[in-house]
Amino acid sequence: MPETEGPTRLWGGRFAGGPADALARLSVSVHFDWRLAPYDIAASRAHARVLAGAGLLDNDELGQMLAALDDLESACAAGEFRPTVEDEDVHTALERGLLERLGTLGGKLRAGRSRNDQVATDLRMYLRDHARGVAAAVVELADALLEQAGRHVDTPAPGLTHVQHAQPVSFGHWLLAHVQPLLRDLDRLRDWDARAAISPLGSGALAGSSLPLDPAAVAKELGFQAPAQNSMDAVSDRDFVAEFLFITSLIGVHLSRLGEEVVLWTSQEFGWVILDDAFATGSSIMPQKKNADIAELARGKAGRLIGGLVAVLTMLKGLPLTYDRDMQEDKEPAFDAIDTLLLLLPALAGMISTMTVRVDRLAAAAPVGFSLATEVADWLVRKHVPFRDAHEITGRLVALCAARECELEDVSDEDLKTVSEHLDPSVREVLSVRSALAGRTTPGSTGPGPVADQLQTASDKLDSWREWSIEPVVPR
Repeated sequence: MPETEGPTRLWGGRFAGGPADALARLSVSVHFDWRLAPYDIAASRAHARVLAGAGLLDNDELGQMLAALDDLESACAAGEFRPTVEDEDVHTALERGLLERLGTLGGKLRAGRSRNDQVATDLRMYLRDHARGVAAAVVELADALLEQAGRHVDTPAPGLTHVQHAQPVSFGHWLLAHVQPLLRDLDRLRDWDARAAISPLGSGALAGSSLPLDPAAVAKELGFQAPAQNSMDAVSDRDFVAEFLFITSLIGVHLSRLGEEVVLWTSQEFGWVILDDAFATGSSIMPQKKNADIAELARGKAGRLIGGLVAVLTMLKGLPLTYDRDMQEDKEPAFDAIDTLLLLLPALAGMISTMTVRVDRLAAAAPVGFSLATEVADWLVRKHVPFRDAHEITGRLVALCAARECELEDVSDEDLKTVSEHLDPSVREVLSVRSALAGRTTPGSTGPGPVADQLQTASDKLDSWREWSIEPVVPR
């Protein structure tokens, strides 16, 4: 086939000369949007079939077009076809590749579509596809937390509020508390995917097309649920990017909170967890150090993810309809969010799955700080003492123990009576961590039974997510 002469441009007929170097350097996006190439080619196949259905390509031309697109896709995958410094964007590069294979026939594919609807379609396809990869990585981390939680259903730990000892909990319950936000993140991804499954292709630059195209056929072939209802909205809508970045930012926040807890748990002051050597780092000057760098990076990268969301929302907030070149700034934050999570999540999963929990240290810390005081108050309530009074009585008991620097169970029978006539020696039956945990039987609480139920429910949910994460977006 004859090759095109000079650089391929998707515009320029009305211009006397080419763009200035400064404009070209600012305008170019192919160095980051090249990753959209497989999706652009898939959309081109669907568009070629629609053009043939409209009588704008005959059967022979369609066959040549599809064969050339297949060959171009293979060449891209093998690295044999790459964008050049003269290609403005992924669409320009791929049209050059098509023209190299088909000559003037390749130029027919541009009929009835614009880079405006192309890029909106490509980006939706890319994000829907990679959302499933992110979901799979979230499931992997949740699995690691679930596995550790299963080992520690009965391991007592000091539950904290305000980073101070509050009430005893099981460490399995604590780990499962980090699974719940991940399950919500997975729900949000699937909910987002339903809204993102709308095809902009056929909207053209903004007004649709006078050609007899079939947007519904294109949408079906590309795995979308329906074509866009309004062509102006279709090319200017980036809600799907902003919402995706909100979800990834929230995932980042959840990972940051988990990371912060691991940093605390592994500190000398806590000493509850020991990280496997493969998932910790050392110091260049202090030979004794073992640092929870993965957990710290989880905290740090949350800021990066939130920054991407803020950048896109700020970019969008003042844009008039329809397409504006500002929207070129939508892709890099989205790509970066995916890259960041797919780098971070497996590292966190490995760290959690291989860490060693110091059961002895947790059990010893569980009753410290008068964490069984609420058990005393509840015991009084069961004796029909109003909780307001029970709270005051227990507070006086704690004050007595704090003054004497002793624990609740060390108070004599006489002292119990001195604090309140409602206190008697039988209160000691609730002054153990084991009894405190066993007494928590309501759904969602920290007792062994409810924790086992949580484990099963979370496991069942993750099984369904595993199935969703491997479903192809584009029907094959």
